[in-house]
Amino acid sequence: MNRNAIHQYFETVMAMLSDILDSQADRMEAAARAVQASLARGGMLYVFGTGHAHMIAEEMYYRAGGLVRVCAILEEDLMLHRSASGSTQKERQHGLAEEILSRYPVRQGDVLLIASNSGRNAVPVEMALLGKERGMQVIALTNLRHSRSAPANNRHGRRLFEVADLVIDTMGQVGDACVALADGRRMGAASTVTGAAIAQAIAVRAGELALEQGMLLETFASSNVPGGDEINKRFVDAYQGQIPGL
Repeated sequence: MNRNAIHQYFETVMAMLSDILDSQADRMEAAARAVQASLARGGMLYVFGTGHAHMIAEEMYYRAGGLVRVCAILEEDLMLHRSASGSTQKERQHGLAEEILSRYPVRQGDVLLIASNSGRNAVPVEMALLGKERGMQVIALTNLRHSRSAPANNRHGRRLFEVADLVIDTMGQVGDACVALADGRRMGAASTVTGAAIAQAIAVRAGELALEQGMLLETFASSNVPGGDEINKRFVDAYQGQIPGL
C-alpha cells in the first residue's frame, strides 16, 4: 500500500497518544481521583473550552457511557456556528469568563476541566482563576509545547498552565497541525483527538474508582439501545434542575 499523509497522520496521532500515556498517566490518575472525590461529596464535573476546544466539553456531556454529573459550559459566542472568526476575538475578551460562569451553580469542591490548546487567551485563563476563587479544583488540558512558545495574550500575563491546579499535556505541535506537507505547510490538527482521549480516560478511571469505593456509579446509556431512553430519563429527571441544558 502506498504510504501517504493518511498514514502519517494516524501514525503521528498514535505516537502522541502513546507519549501521553507514558508521560501523563500520573496526572490523569490525579485528575480521575479529584473527579471521583467530588462526585462522592455530591459535586459536579464542569468542562469548558473555547473555539474547537468546546468539543471536549460536548464530548463529556450527556454521553453514552459517560458520567451523569457532568456539566458542559457552552457559550455560543465562543463556538464556531455563529461566527468562526468572531469566536477567536471573543476568546480574548476580558470579563467574559465571569459573565459565563455566573450562570452556573458551581460550588466549592466541584472540579473544573478547561481545554485550551494554546492556553494564552483571556477567557480560559480567567475561567481558571474564577474557578479557583470559588473553591473548584481546576484541571487544564493544554499543549505545553505551544503554550510555552508564545507569551500570554491577556492582562494577567499568565497562561493556563501557570494558573491551573493540575496540568495535563496534550503533547501537540506548535500550531496544532501535525503533518508536514511537501511545500512546508502543516495540516491535521490533533488536539481534539488527544484531548477527547484524555478526558474519556479520566472519566473511565473515575468510574472505576467509584466502584472500588462502593459508590453508586451513575452513567448515561446510549439512547439507541433497548432500555436506553428509560435509563437516561431517570437521570434527566433527577438532575435537570442542577445541570443547565440537560
